[in-house]
Amino acid sequence: MSTNESNNPSDFCHDSTEQRILVGLSKVSLALKSQSWQDAGRYGLSPTQVQILSLLQTKGHEGMGLSAVAEGLAVTPATASDAVRVLVEKGLVQKKPSPEDKRAIAITLTAKGQQLAIKTACWSDLLLDAVGELSELEQTVFLRGLIKMIRKLQEAGQIPISKMCVTCRFFQPNRYPNSDRPHHCALVDAPFGDRHLQIDCPDQIMINSRD
Repeated sequence: MSTNESNNPSDFCHDSTEQRILVGLSKVSLALKSQSWQDAGRYGLSPTQVQILSLLQTKGHEGMGLSAVAEGLAVTPATASDAVRVLVEKGLVQKKPSPEDKRAIAITLTAKGQQLAIKTACWSDLLLDAVGELSELEQTVFLRGLIKMIRKLQEAGQIPISKMCVTCRFFQPNRYPNSDRPHHCALVDAPFGDRHLQIDCPDQIMINSRD
């Protein structure tokens, strides 16, 4: 055996851990995109149209303006407008005067759109099985890491603001040290652990927002 040969894997790996994580995330992203096209295609929709249904479902009867839809999905107003137009034609969403400003238009789900939004909200078994390969501890660590990355990207203006625990005025981190439920939610007045940190909570209020 040559003296230059090595059995240490690290000797052949020149990429940093950060780079390998990004490569891994890109591969997971490919699976998510592929599955989203398959899932949306079953209902004759595009992934963007399905995302709009899901987004509107969280807003209830209030609905959203077109610019808010575009911002929420990180797409151009033109892309959002085209997707909404198709959804209107399919009878899944409707446009009506905004309850806050009668001069503005709010986009809301129809009864048919509400039913379809519920159907398309479920992740495929394939993706759930992949996440299920992680142990409970691995899932918790992975979730914490994702939240940190999302928050950093939000601060850089690269992705829409998510309604996360860590940016909520009700969130009290590490209020109970040395506990398996160290954090406290003032909204429900209850402790909780990292495993239950939310990425998209409907009751979240940003720390610097006003009533």
